Amino acid sequence: MLEEKNAAAAGLSEAGADDVVELYRRLREELRQGASGGDGRGGDVEATRALAERFWPVTTERDLGGGPKGIVKRVLRKFMRWYVEPLAADQRIFNDSVLKLLDALSERLDDASAARNRAERLARELEERLTRAERRGRANVGAPAPIAATVAAQPSAASVPDYFAFESRMRGSVESIRDRQRPYVDVFRPAAPVLDIGCGRGELIGLLRDAGVEARGIDADADMAAYARGEGLDVEQADAVAYLGQAEDGAFGGIFMGQVVEHLPPATLVATLELCARKLRPGGILLAETINPLSPLALRNYFADLTHAQPLVPETLELLARQAGFAETEVRFLNAPADRLTEPEDPLIAANARRLNELLFGPLDYALVARAPTG
Repeated sequence: MLEEKNAAAAGLSEAGADDVVELYRRLREELRQGASGGDGRGGDVEATRALAERFWPVTTERDLGGGPKGIVKRVLRKFMRWYVEPLAADQRIFNDSVLKLLDALSERLDDASAARNRAERLARELEERLTRAERRGRANVGAPAPIAATVAAQPSAASVPDYFAFESRMRGSVESIRDRQRPYVDVFRPAAPVLDIGCGRGELIGLLRDAGVEARGIDADADMAAYARGEGLDVEQADAVAYLGQAEDGAFGGIFMGQVVEHLPPATLVATLELCARKLRPGGILLAETINPLSPLALRNYFADLTHAQPLVPETLELLARQAGFAETEVRFLNAPADRLTEPEDPLIAANARRLNELLFGPLDYALVARAPTG
């Protein structure tokens, strides 16, 4: 019996032998799940490996203690070694094989989970791009002239062959952006009507519509505007400066620019902020979300997009808003990375870890909340 061999070779108790049987049973179950796809639970594999590690260092060399009993045990061990040592060697081979098997199984489960996540992301992206193509085609039907791909102020915007696909890949799915923008609904709930400049696929406008808040949007990209209109949203393709210039002063209670200001050249950015201050009613709200360049991780996202004009540190954007005519400004940091250094108990080391978190793992984004003068 395998249990008797384990007990004889490793000096295990009856409970230990039962653990080996349980380990064997769990190994068979893990292999069965792995062969059928499983559910990707790496924690179960890790727990099983930890159990296996208990039985890995099998040896006949034990501390037998001192005194007469110890002397007798050492003498008896010399006579028993010829029998026990081969069993211990076999057990070590078995245990080593078990650990290697568990490591291979864990790696296979990790690979399967990563592949499944990639497939799901690509499927969502493909669905959005197909929907975009269908809705863009409808928009061109009956149009007096071909619709421009983009009317953005920055020259590089037209250089990206398929900006819709680029944005879907780099920024995320509609569902992920909607989840990130959901907290803004409460900000704009008392600020209708709301204008979303650079609305993209219309995530925030859809959230505001569901909350009963009047909202409309503009986007320089024709595909983005067509996609949002396909969701039944009030969206049109337009340049921000041109659109705001034609709107009446005080026409809006709230203006949102999500990941937009970093795309605008300095002169266009200043003009847009000045127009926003004029087109908001007294006490109206401007909320501008952008990448936080104080975070090294966020800078990767910034440089990944060829249509970005410049990063804006919070102090710069806040100063520009004040100079544009806004009376109150507030900066809110958003989306802190999940992976941060754990602060140890030692106060000095904890302070250093906290400082490193601030420097290396700061929030990925921030939002400038600015209010128009009340009178």
